[in-house]
Amino acid sequence: MTLPTVICILFLGCLFLGSSAVDVKGQISWNDICRGYNQLGHARVVLDNMKYGGGVLRDGSFVIPNVPSGTYLLSVISHDHKFDQMRIDIKDNTSSGEFIEVRPYIPGTPMNPASTILLPYPITISARERFNYFVPRESFNIMGMLKSPMILMMIFAGGLVLGMPYLMKNMDPESLQEFKKEQAKMSHAQNALQSGDFKSGLSALMGAASGQDQTTSQPSQIRAQAANKNRGKGKRR
Repeated sequence: MTLPTVICILFLGCLFLGSSAVDVKGQISWNDICRGYNQLGHARVVLDNMKYGGGVLRDGSFVIPNVPSGTYLLSVISHDHKFDQMRIDIKDNTSSGEFIEVRPYIPGTPMNPASTILLPYPITISARERFNYFVPRESFNIMGMLKSPMILMMIFAGGLVLGMPYLMKNMDPESLQEFKKEQAKMSHAQNALQSGDFKSGLSALMGAASGQDQTTSQPSQIRAQAANKNRGKGKRR
């Protein structure tokens, strides 16, 4: 094989490869979410995770040059905006006169079989959502604060402190004296437990509990004795 023949074969091969590669063209359509290039900022339109790509011009147009035949997934890489993805099919045959077919694509769905819905070419794509990286600070919420268990416990304790003097004023002297004794026993038990004397603290708590049982049993005993006396009087009559 002579040198001119080799050069001719290489030239024809380059022409064949050049004819099978096409430029993918499209336009970003401005909308209320992204009103222009200034809001879009720096963005790129890529195929198959930046295997091929091209920048976006100020008028929103883009070109991805020299893309060979095959099936690709088109996406727009933008810092502030979210765009839909599209399926791009570049064909080898030119009998139909259409090199590129554009189809919608939903992330997570299989590539095959291809969707029967065809979108117009050149590609037209618009922003669907604007990313919000900043969360506004929550304002003061009185109802949310009142739902806190700690706040409820503080309110309950404050109510007891404020209402205790009124309760003590309405108590009879005997009940007030018993209440003070029980309170003194409980405070003594708490002081003993805090100081580390668990034996005396537990004995004080047990004594307070037994004292409460005796005080509760005394009224029932008095009622029983009074009932027995009334029964005796009735029999004598």
